[in-house]
Amino acid sequence: MPERIQLKIRQKRNRRILRTPLVVILLAGGAILALVLLQDSARKHGARAPEAAKDLTSGTSPLASQTASPLLEYRERIRPRTTIAEVLSNYGFSAAETYALYQQTKPVFDLRRIRAGNEIRLYAGLGGKIERLEYDLDRTTFLDIECLPGHFSAEIKSHPVEVQTRMIGGLIDESPILAFNKLGEEDVLALSFADLFGWDVDFYTDLRMGDSFKVIFEKKYLLGKFIGYGRILAAELVNRGRKYQAFYYQPPDSPKPGHYDAEGKSMEKEFRRSPIKWARITSRFSRSRLHPIHKVYQAHYGVDYGAPIGTEVQATADGTVIFAGWNGASGRMLRLRHKNAYETMYLHLRSFAAGIKVGARVKSGDVIGYVGSSGESTGPHLDYRIKLRGSYLNPLSARFAPVEPIKDEFLDDYKEAIKKYRLLLDDPFIVAPPGIL
Repeated sequence: MPERIQLKIRQKRNRRILRTPLVVILLAGGAILALVLLQDSARKHGARAPEAAKDLTSGTSPLASQTASPLLEYRERIRPRTTIAEVLSNYGFSAAETYALYQQTKPVFDLRRIRAGNEIRLYAGLGGKIERLEYDLDRTTFLDIECLPGHFSAEIKSHPVEVQTRMIGGLIDESPILAFNKLGEEDVLALSFADLFGWDVDFYTDLRMGDSFKVIFEKKYLLGKFIGYGRILAAELVNRGRKYQAFYYQPPDSPKPGHYDAEGKSMEKEFRRSPIKWARITSRFSRSRLHPIHKVYQAHYGVDYGAPIGTEVQATADGTVIFAGWNGASGRMLRLRHKNAYETMYLHLRSFAAGIKVGARVKSGDVIGYVGSSGESTGPHLDYRIKLRGSYLNPLSARFAPVEPIKDEFLDDYKEAIKKYRLLLDDPFIVAPPGIL
C-alpha cells in the first residue's frame, strides 16, 4: 500500500493562475498519466483548485514590510488586561493621538476589543516615528493601520496562505486516527475522513484488521507554518473487501459542494450509521432481551453505545426537536422528527447541547447532547432508536437511500473533473519514499 505521495498546488501572489511544481515521486503504471491530468486540471479549472487568501499590495506581512522600506519593526504580545493605549504610550503616542486612532479605525475594527495573546507589530521610520501598525485578528487576517499626516487609515488584510495538495494511504490496524497519526497527520483529518464514509460504515463496529484507505487532501500553510486542513478532494476506504470512494464536487446548480461516488451518487444518506463517532456497541436491537435491571425478558428497540460521560452525540439526520426533557426510565431524552415520517430518539443523556430545545432545527452531524447515565441505566451509554411511521427499525440493519445525486446534465463534467483523482486512487503501484512532503 502507498505510504505517502505529495502534489503541491501554489498560488503566486497577485495572480490567479495555479501551477503544480515538479515533485520527485516513484511512479508505476497509470500514475504518470494521473499526475499530468492533475497538472492540466490545475491550469484549466482554476475554479476547482484550492483557493488561496486574497492577494495584498503594500505592507502585506512583516516580512514584506522589512524588504519594502527601511522601517524598523517592533513586536508586542498583548498581555492580559492591557489596552492599546498602554502599548502605544511606550512608542510616543499621546492620549490625543490614541483617541484619534480609536475613532478613525473603529468603522473597520474597534481597538478596544484587542485580545490577550495576539500580536501587534509597529513600524517606525529612521526618525523613530511610528508609520504603520499591524494587529493580528486571527491566524490569517490582520488589521493594517497607516499613520498618515493628520489621520489614520485602516484596512483588514489577509496573510498569503499557501495551499498544498497531499496524498497518503495505508492500512487501518486499530483505528483511522492511529493510522493517520503514523503518517504524520492530525486527528482532525482522520475524523473528517470518517465523516465522509460515516453514512455507510460505523467506524467502531464495521472496521476489520487490514482495511485500507487513501486520501487526497489540502494542507494550509501561513509563512511556512501549517495552520490547518482544507478540503478532502478524494478518498477511498476498503472495508471488508468492499471499496468505497468519494470525490469532492460542487454541482453548477448548487451553492453547496459535496462528496459523491464515482457514478455521481451522493455519499450522504438519509441517516448516518451511528450517532457517536467512536463508541462500542454494548447491547443490540432485540425483540426479547434480558433487562439488566429488572431481570425480565422484554424488547429492546434500540442500540446501546457504551462511551464515557460527556461524549458528544450527533444527530443522524436533518430534523426538528420535538421532545427534550426527562422521560422516566429513559432519563434525559431527545426526540427528533425527520422527513419521510422518520423519528430518532437519544436516551440516558447527561445534558443537551446549547440551543437544543423543542422546535430547534438541527443538521445531520450536529452535536445535540452528551452521553450520560440518567434514568434506569447501569452505566454511561447512549440508547439510540429509530422509528418509521410509528414502528421501530433496527438501526444496524436499516438501509437508507442517498440524497439527491448529480443531475444527468452535469455528469460528464463531474466525471471529467474527478478523472485525475480516480487514476490516483485506483493505481496500486504509486510509491513515494517517506519524507517527501
